[in-house]
Order: sequence, then structure tokens, then C-alpha cells
Amino acid sequence: MEVREIKALINLMTDHGLVELEIEDKKGKVRLVRGVPSHAAEPNSAPHPALAAAKPGKSAAKQKSAGSAAPEIELAENQQFIESPMVGTFYRAPSPDAAPFVEEGGSVRKGQTVCIIEAMKMMNEIEAPAAGRIVKILVDNAQPVEYGQALMVLEVG
Repeated sequence: MEVREIKALINLMTDHGLVELEIEDKKGKVRLVRGVPSHAAEPNSAPHPALAAAKPGKSAAKQKSAGSAAPEIELAENQQFIESPMVGTFYRAPSPDAAPFVEEGGSVRKGQTVCIIEAMKMMNEIEAPAAGRIVKILVDNAQPVEYGQALMVLEVG
């Protein structure tokens, strides 16, 4: 695929508010994923709760839940959130009858799939950003999630 074609796809994504686009033709296959710019947030909205925890151990983040507020989560120095890179539906397992990718208290290695986010009929594997242990899973299976929403707490090391 030529650069001008890729630029056209990027413009298409921007114009239609797409976060992810995958195209395959006789020339090859390209997958584009972009983050939402910080200025794209609603002007009167508070910053996303998962992003409010600037310094682990000193700040807390509240999880949004359909209509109810979840308790605040304190992060220790060696903990971090695994966040959703897109809007979609959270799944703990590759299929309804399969075992979950991870359990609370389970160890993970860097790059290991920890969950799936379904967006626009595409299953996107979310990987652990570092090796460690899953302390808490913050989202119920098959629940909608937002861009930047904390999905799990990972204890690094």
C-alpha cells in the first residue's frame, strides 16, 4: 500500500472518529490504531477516572460502572492499571465456554493476552504491559468499556 493511500485512510479515520481500521487487498494488509487526542474530551467533563491517578500510591481512581460509583482504588508504588485502548466490550475469555485469560492473583508475562476488547465486530487482544501479578480485575465480563478505562490492576515485578 502506498503512503498516499495510508494518509487517505488516516484522514478517513479522523473524519469518522474511528479508533481502529484494518484493510486487506491484493497489495497487502494494513492495520491502523490511533489514540484519542486529549482535546477530544467533552469540554465540561472531568478527566477519565483511570487517568486521574497520576502518581501510584498518592492518588486514587474511581471506576465508572453503569450508573453506580465503585470504591476508590489506591495503587502501590509497584502497581499500574492495564487500560482499555479503545471503546468496546470487555471479555475475560476467548469464547464463552473457554477459561479466562487471567485470574486475580495470577502471574502474567509481558505481552501475554489478559483480555479481549470487541470493537466493531473485531476482537482485539489486550496484552500485559509488563511481567507481574494481576491484583484486581475491575470490569465484569461482557461489560462495555471506554477509552482509557482501567481494566485491571497489575503488580509489576
